[in-house]
Amino acid sequence: MKLTLGFSPCPNDTFIFEALVHNRVDTEGLEFDYLIADVEELNKKAFAAQIDITKVSCHAYAYVAANYAILDSGSALGFRNGPLLISKHIISAENINNSSIAIPGKYTTANLLFSIAWPEALNKKEYLFSEIEDVLLRDEADAGLIIHETRFTYRKKGLVKIADLGEYWENLTGLPVPLGIIVINRKVPLEVANKVNRALRRSVEFARENSLASYDFVASNAREMDSTVMNRHIKLYVNEFTVKLGKDGRNAVSELLRISHEKGIVPPLPDTIFLT
Repeated sequence: MKLTLGFSPCPNDTFIFEALVHNRVDTEGLEFDYLIADVEELNKKAFAAQIDITKVSCHAYAYVAANYAILDSGSALGFRNGPLLISKHIISAENINNSSIAIPGKYTTANLLFSIAWPEALNKKEYLFSEIEDVLLRDEADAGLIIHETRFTYRKKGLVKIADLGEYWENLTGLPVPLGIIVINRKVPLEVANKVNRALRRSVEFARENSLASYDFVASNAREMDSTVMNRHIKLYVNEFTVKLGKDGRNAVSELLRISHEKGIVPPLPDTIFLT
């Protein structure tokens, strides 16, 4: 059986999916026709239910939950790895509501966390995540939300941190920050969906045990990223929660969506959101 699969070019995704798409692990007879695209593009494909298995932001999941269930493996969660609010100049917390904010996409988890922390900061404009540092340097926005590898590069460009949204979330809940998750279309039979989950877990475990095996695939999709940054990125975003969400991982996803719904940011969810 062939299934469509979407994941981002970010090193953590290409790292964990490399073994799966190149048949380095047992896929239990499944084949994958894969697409590599920015998470916001993948979010939009999920909104239209155009893909069988895909990476989506936790924020976007609230809008696709009727059509997709969350797999137990492949997610990007963790402590001290959340989005950062940065600027060219120091901005006080009370002035953020009146500032123009560059965001890496409406449905990113970064924007969701920011909306929880600063619900009155409504002057936002969307950019590709990799553009936000330069947007601030050109004074096109007062502050910006950065994700992925830009966490490691903003200081070199003379930018400063205003707030750590991951730290904010951890202080609020004591839970890891749920950034991105892997979901599967509910139309896929449960038996097949469980095969996918097992195969993906094997792929994650293979990648962690054979870190050099995926290097060429990761590097070729990393947009000329410095190898040191690439490795730091993988180390930060691929962890035990990527192998298996577990109780804390599931609680983190559920709590983020619950709080967001209570604040009127996202719609209600179905009773069951995880693959059972």
